[in-house]
Amino acid sequence: MRIPVVGITAYAEQAKFGAWDVPTAFVPLSYVRAVEEAGGRALLVPPSVRAIDETLDALDGLVFSGGADLDPELYGEEPHEETFGVDPARDGAELALLRAALERDLPVLGVCRGSQVLNIALGGDLEQHIPDRLGHDGHKVTPGTFADHPVEVLPGTRLHGLLGEGLHIKSHHHQGFRRLGGGLREAARADDGTVEAIEDPARRFALGVLWHPEAGEDRSLFEAPVAAARRYRAERHGG
Repeated sequence: MRIPVVGITAYAEQAKFGAWDVPTAFVPLSYVRAVEEAGGRALLVPPSVRAIDETLDALDGLVFSGGADLDPELYGEEPHEETFGVDPARDGAELALLRAALERDLPVLGVCRGSQVLNIALGGDLEQHIPDRLGHDGHKVTPGTFADHPVEVLPGTRLHGLLGEGLHIKSHHHQGFRRLGGGLREAARADDGTVEAIEDPARRFALGVLWHPEAGEDRSLFEAPVAAARRYRAERHGG
């Protein structure tokens, strides 16, 4: 059986390595390892609005990686004072790629920022700074370090079938979901009421989580989309 090729959206930022300090397309290696340990072959997809169909022709699934905040202008708001790192070029490229992938029913997993891209792509919006509502920074205690807290997975969801009733997750976000996009439903909540996962039950595989499963040891959240990508590949190539 052929190995499915799973794209991972990449950052496009300044980076230092050796004697160089240059614009770089990259993604944390934990994403690549998670996809490949789940049985896929990872392929990095830098942000671009060019050749989207050709890009998707080469892929059997997609992981939308984490990163900085999306531009609030995408959902009709002014930026909160804590909104940071907005990159309109990356936003536009990933939204175009995701919408085209959903049209093909390509398996999609959104991680943290990637789950927010999924929600906005389907017409939803975001809560720009969760601590304003909660009064604490429990989802992002220390910048650069993952917070660890429990989530409840909602019964009857696809996510519940993958993970069971609950788990402890690696979290690093200050924004969250507000109005959900068309076709999406809640799939998990933190004990403070924050929605931590969304899914579209009508699609082959379209799931977004606000936490970072690539940073943990459980590969269930990568095994499922890789398995869906394998089936997508088999159907596309006639078995």
